[in-house]
Amino acid sequence: MEENQHVAVIDFGSQYTQLIVRRVRELGYFAKLYALEEFPEIGKPGAIILSGGPRSTSEPDAPDLDFEALKKFGVPVLGVCYGMQLLNIKFGGSVEPSDRREYGQAKLVPATAEGLFEGIPHESQVWMSHSDTVGRLPDNCQVVARNQHGTPVALQWGETWFGIQFHPEVTHSHEGTRILHNFLLHAGKLEPFRIEDFKRELLEQIRDRVGQRQVVCGVSGGVDSTVLAVLLHEAGVNMRAIYVDHGLMRKDEGDEVRSNFHRMGVPIETVDASGRFLSALAGQTEPEKKREIIGNLFIEEFWRAVGNAELLAQGTLYPDVIESASNSKSKASKIKTHHNRVDKILELQAQGKVLEPLAELFKDEVRALGKSLGIPHDILHRHPFPGPGLAVRCPGEVTLERLEIIRECDAIFIGHLKESGWYDRVWQAYACLVPVRTVGVKGDERSYEWAISLRAVISEDAMTADWVELPYQLLRDTSNDILNGVAGINRVLYDISTKPPASIEWE
Repeated sequence: MEENQHVAVIDFGSQYTQLIVRRVRELGYFAKLYALEEFPEIGKPGAIILSGGPRSTSEPDAPDLDFEALKKFGVPVLGVCYGMQLLNIKFGGSVEPSDRREYGQAKLVPATAEGLFEGIPHESQVWMSHSDTVGRLPDNCQVVARNQHGTPVALQWGETWFGIQFHPEVTHSHEGTRILHNFLLHAGKLEPFRIEDFKRELLEQIRDRVGQRQVVCGVSGGVDSTVLAVLLHEAGVNMRAIYVDHGLMRKDEGDEVRSNFHRMGVPIETVDASGRFLSALAGQTEPEKKREIIGNLFIEEFWRAVGNAELLAQGTLYPDVIESASNSKSKASKIKTHHNRVDKILELQAQGKVLEPLAELFKDEVRALGKSLGIPHDILHRHPFPGPGLAVRCPGEVTLERLEIIRECDAIFIGHLKESGWYDRVWQAYACLVPVRTVGVKGDERSYEWAISLRAVISEDAMTADWVELPYQLLRDTSNDILNGVAGINRVLYDISTKPPASIEWE
């Protein structure tokens, strides 16, 4: 009987590579991302996808892979952007600098209604990001799609080798998921991805790994750490869940976190370190320095409470594993500083004492896992909250006065979103203090106070995001309540920046 096989995605450094894995899983198949150096370790895949990347194939040290080894797998291969250009070279063609660089939306015009483009409209939007293009085509190559300028953007070599010059994984490519689906139809029996099966495997792995030892984990009240704690509790292992309150939380959040864990029957320990964090942040204005201080101090406080740990569990997700780029094998650029990669944890990792049960899951998959564990909807669908807390929503120096302003404004904004039914329609929303004093009038007097910026975005994975067109009345009511109820604010702004080029948070 034919064995189920996974989809291997080879990473050439694109910031969107993990989205390919996500799309394949959404189609119901198990996919796994491999660094380029891990190519010899991918086992027996049922299909292989070569990702895009920021480099040019013409560079002397351009990323490469063993083409003969790739052919020996005997499975369908799809090259995306850089992956397509590399395949064209391997088959005997060439890649040249383009006289028309393409970044953003373009038109896909298939030359056939078969293969990759079965069921695809004659014209559709795709997302480009490249400055090179294919030049000479090898004898066994077919151009199966072009863009609006007639430039080849999809190639096929033989029966099961394909290349596309656009990103099917991003939502801007309207038929991208269907194109991936059509590609996977050429594969054999692929391994299904079902969250219930995954949960059973995780519980068994945790019990086997932990045994009679004690495992500790940090909880923040966010979805990831909550699901982790409940998963460990469900596994029945000896567990300690520790909540470090760094004083950078939203209004009344500490009480809410404790209440939520009480509802779920999972005991937690609380460490109040707010005073120490504020003292350490005094006078600091540089974003990365603030993150570093918070991350290091958090670890110190956490380990002070833990003592000697036999095992540590972390709520690391798949995007965290890739995006942190702490792995020297990664070709991706570092996007942000994560505070879960410090010496103590690296030491435990070297000793094999770190558990990351969620490390192969995306955020929506973690929510699905949480639902299967019986976690209430309102807990699972809380908006994401950054590890450094309100410090990344307080550009400049973090002070108690500024934090209180942010908390009050944020509570008003979130309250209006919930009352109007918009909270669950938004990926993330918050208030950010803009460290600029502006002139205003309050009563009959001139005021010189801070501005506050409101932000609400929709996203599938936080890799890209768009601002939400909230109703004017909701924004008006929120603004009025902030201006009338929060001392120190005389101007309310609404952030309409997309990601990219802006990030979701301000710092």
